[in-house]
Amino acid sequence: MPTYEYQCQHCGHGFELFQQMSDSLKKKCPECKKLKLKRLIGAGSAVVFKGSGFYETDYRSESYKKGAKDAKESSKPKNDSKTPKKKSPAPNKE
Repeated sequence: MPTYEYQCQHCGHGFELFQQMSDSLKKKCPECKKLKLKRLIGAGSAVVFKGSGFYETDYRSESYKKGAKDAKESSKPKNDSKTPKKKSPAPNKE
């Protein structure tokens, strides 16, 4: 359920009200009892992920992922060990 902001146009009293979207608009100010209450347009709220299973790296940009991949590849140790040479077959002595 969303939280709505209300403000009285007569006395200036402002408050937040937690109500269902299907509830009717409030019109009567709880302070001055006049029918001058107006619901304000809010900025909304950000999405908040709670619980396990959400990581900040889950939604990285493609450029970040590419840079991280390049950095990982460049930090890998080089395989400097020489591959064993194959022995050439012994010459035929006839």
